[in-house]
Amino acid sequence: MSTGESIISLRSVAKHFGSVRAVDDVSFDIRRGEFFSLLGPSGCGKTTLLRMLAGFEVPTSGAILIDGQDVSTVPPHARPTNMVFQNYAIFPHLSVRENIAYGLRKKGLSKQELAQTVEDALALIKMTGYGDRASHQLSGGQRQRVALARALVCKPKVLLLDEPLGALDKKLREEMQLELRQIQRTVGVTFVFVTHDQEEALALSDRIAVMSRGKALQIDAANRLYEAPNCKEVAAFIGSMNFFQGSLRETSGGTALVDAGPLGQLSASAAENAPGPGSQVSIAVRPEKLRLAWDKPAAGQNAIAGRIATEAYFGDRSHYHVAVEGLAEPIAVAMQKSDRLLDDASSIGRPVWISWAPEAAVLLTE
Repeated sequence: MSTGESIISLRSVAKHFGSVRAVDDVSFDIRRGEFFSLLGPSGCGKTTLLRMLAGFEVPTSGAILIDGQDVSTVPPHARPTNMVFQNYAIFPHLSVRENIAYGLRKKGLSKQELAQTVEDALALIKMTGYGDRASHQLSGGQRQRVALARALVCKPKVLLLDEPLGALDKKLREEMQLELRQIQRTVGVTFVFVTHDQEEALALSDRIAVMSRGKALQIDAANRLYEAPNCKEVAAFIGSMNFFQGSLRETSGGTALVDAGPLGQLSASAAENAPGPGSQVSIAVRPEKLRLAWDKPAAGQNAIAGRIATEAYFGDRSHYHVAVEGLAEPIAVAMQKSDRLLDDASSIGRPVWISWAPEAAVLLTE
């Protein structure tokens, strides 16, 4: 459970490789006990930032503080951190028990204390009775659990995880997500987790830093990133999003009116710091916030006419693509089973109305 107190502070941290700015003037805090994720596509700087936290890379400029101590040039073994890698990195010639005990042998524990600590770690990762197994006798998920236990058993203040679930298949990955979150809550250690998987970050994290081109675009809770992205790049990266471009006409009472060309006048929620009239903006709305109807909706809602181009049935929901004159890309709509239009393919090609309430969309600057 996060305490709200910072354990990691990044102060204008940058890392350059020649002319490449892998991390570019990043500043933010990570709270004690928090599950914090660095999310972004390949090359965004998230792994370089994690490696600087671990001590494998030294910042070109700026400072990294862990628990109040500047560790910017402190080597990895002297930091209060440990790391779990994607490829597990457990020792193939050692048993499960020996792998977990490896880092403890320099702690000066008695045989009894060492054995009990290892057994407690096995219980934490739900592998009691597996202590004598060799690494080649373990599944991918089990090897990842052993790597996690080996990293946690030395009680680091911060655990760094570099896409640790990336090598697992989808089902096992989803199972390990639940276990990883439960383990983090049990031990209370601050986790800093690197991933390119949006769903994984949303499911696991207390807060997420969305990164691009070496910068942190937005740092927020998962629901805030999804419901209130602060820029078009974040909105496009987190989940699916429809964008309608236009010119801001006016903002009143937290609602913006936008002249959207052939789509007419559209409205969306606007923040207090919305740009002035005449600014080029986008209205962003999630597919599940849209509604489809054969008849034109009542006044007071945004409404766009189109034709159903595709329909995909997923049991509990259906996904539609609606072609709209004047738009290069179709509009994506997701509807629950109880709201879907028809139970067969006869809706393809039919005229339809798309609508949404103003509060279901957000205004973003171009």
